[in-house]
Amino acid sequence: MIADEVRPGRAAALAGVPAFWVVAALLIAGAVRMVQITGRFVTAYPIATLVAVLLFAALAVPFWLVVQELDFLEREPTELLVLAFAWGGLVATSVSIPGSTALENLVAKLGSPQLAAGWGAALAAPAVEEAAKTLGVVAIVLIARQQINSVLDGVVYGAMVGLGFQIAEDIVFAVGSVALAGQGDRVQPVITTFLLRGFLAGVWSHTLFGALAGAGIGYLVVRRDRGLARRVGVAALALLGAWASHALWNSPLLSDGLGNGAVALLAVLVLKGLPPLLLILWLVRLAHDREADYYVARLATLGDPELITDGEMKVLGSGSARASARRLAGERAGAAGRHAVRRLQRAQARLAVELSREVPTASLSCEQIRVQRQVLRGLGHPEAIAGPRSWRHTASTVATTLVAIAVLWVALSALGGA
Repeated sequence: MIADEVRPGRAAALAGVPAFWVVAALLIAGAVRMVQITGRFVTAYPIATLVAVLLFAALAVPFWLVVQELDFLEREPTELLVLAFAWGGLVATSVSIPGSTALENLVAKLGSPQLAAGWGAALAAPAVEEAAKTLGVVAIVLIARQQINSVLDGVVYGAMVGLGFQIAEDIVFAVGSVALAGQGDRVQPVITTFLLRGFLAGVWSHTLFGALAGAGIGYLVVRRDRGLARRVGVAALALLGAWASHALWNSPLLSDGLGNGAVALLAVLVLKGLPPLLLILWLVRLAHDREADYYVARLATLGDPELITDGEMKVLGSGSARASARRLAGERAGAAGRHAVRRLQRAQARLAVELSREVPTASLSCEQIRVQRQVLRGLGHPEAIAGPRSWRHTASTVATTLVAIAVLWVALSALGGA
């Protein structure tokens, strides 16, 4: 289902689900709590709070776009993505702030103050936060079970819950760093926190942990061809993986073992964050390929090259191939060709989903495909196929990588100097 397509009656259907009102009540309670927290920040540090909100809101945009594009073939409804983001930013955060503090105090009492100082964040925060975030994916399942059709759906909703949590928590930490600095309403601590928690740590932080736990919930719900015990075991293992990744990230391991400076900090970030990142990328690839095979097979039954050609079927199931097709269209037919190919691909994806669900509006998607086909013919590029990898694209990729490394180095050096 295409996310930007608003189906009549969807809001009414959600309102008719009892779980929706339970979730709504929790969101309101979480919003009240977060308003109380931010209200104190605004009163004490208005400029720093505004800068923190703007910086981390801007950071959320590219994360949102990437997460939304993970499931290109069956895009999730925008309202459910917003709901997942809101759960992470309001419910999970408002529960985790006092919950983690209470559990850290318990670690200090049952263990020792030294244990709590060194390992409290690694033991307490993951236990509370990962459970609170995973419940957000469960809430989506209870409200809109029909939207969870693959493991990839669980990844998307889990990542969106994690993103909401990450942004809200980072804003709290950023303004909290201003209070700890004790130098009044200054923005320098906010910028330092943004570079460290947002720019450097964001790629393998809560969004990643949430995606891993969400994959487990997706497996539990979708893979009915497997036994219940196995599905529950996989879901528990995924949640344990999210907890372990989070605990490793918060742990004091390697904090003093690699020296000081930018290189040492980068090495710690990579050693702690790269394993779970590679794991979730592998899971996304497996889930995407499985979903792509299913939906492309639906299109293959049409046997109509006006709707999709053999070459386009090979392209539609691969994210890199879809991007290559849009890039080739841009080279041959300019921006109009690139946009037409993207619209064609989205219409083909929508048609595949509608065929799998026997949706009566499939004829509308067919008409949209034919319209874009005519546009491409008029531009002299009738088929959305992938082109060979060009030296320009390779050069652009290398240049972008070098710029990213340079920016990363500057950020790390700035943090090291601070």
